Amino acid sequence: MARGGTPKKRKSAPTPKRRTVQATPGAERLLRIVMVGAAMVAAVVALAALGVHQMIGRAMGEGMGRMGLEVSRIDIKGIEQMDSDAVYQIALEEHARALPLVDVADLRAELLEFPYVKDARVSRRYPDTLVIDMVERQPAALWQGEDRLFLVDAEGVVLERVPVAEMPDLPLLIGAGANRELAQLERLMARVPALKPQLASARWVSGRRWDLNVQTGEILALPEGERAAGEALEKFMALDAKAALLGVGVERYDLRLPGKAVARSPEFVEAREEAAAAASDARRVD
Repeated sequence: MARGGTPKKRKSAPTPKRRTVQATPGAERLLRIVMVGAAMVAAVVALAALGVHQMIGRAMGEGMGRMGLEVSRIDIKGIEQMDSDAVYQIALEEHARALPLVDVADLRAELLEFPYVKDARVSRRYPDTLVIDMVERQPAALWQGEDRLFLVDAEGVVLERVPVAEMPDLPLLIGAGANRELAQLERLMARVPALKPQLASARWVSGRRWDLNVQTGEILALPEGERAAGEALEKFMALDAKAALLGVGVERYDLRLPGKAVARSPEFVEAREEAAAAASDARRVD
């Protein structure tokens, strides 16, 4: 109270001035997203009330697509061996589709149908990118089957046909089912590392055993069974280190008898083939 008993008048608070805020492009986009999101939620609620559950996910995806969340970029990684055009062709089918509507599991299954694709991972990277990470199969050998040459991987999966003029420097497998036995052959060669660089080809005989063709011209006939074949090879290479069995003009070494390496000269092989032909002719006459 002021002197003289008259109360002081309180000053009223100043009226705040209104400021005009101009929306930035980012704020405008955010506002559109909120509005579309609200409309999308309303549509979802309406569809749910009608019991149309299968349409809910599509409505949400299309709504997000209208917000700018559609596939405009495709990022593919891991392609080195195979033709990339086929992969891009599949991926481009998703271009301009709402990103949430891309069926990544279906797209992955489609990619796995390619022989070169060992595994694939398909994912979404918001706001607009479809990402495909691939693991390729690597060529490990050539397989001659049905008079044709094919590239195969370490698991024996056939990758593609190869013209003879374009044969890469890879081990050559011959015979029905030889491609599926590549892992066994690799384990055998690991037991005799000195022989591996000399191997020209390997023939899978009657679905049971290997005949190894060495670059010096010999054929090493191995016994059935991986263990027996490995032991026979180790003993043969130990003898070769002492007595130089390879490169001396022997046509064939038969290692199927335990602890022995039976040498077959070209003359012996020729005589045996002539005897077999004569016996066949005799049976025809009878």
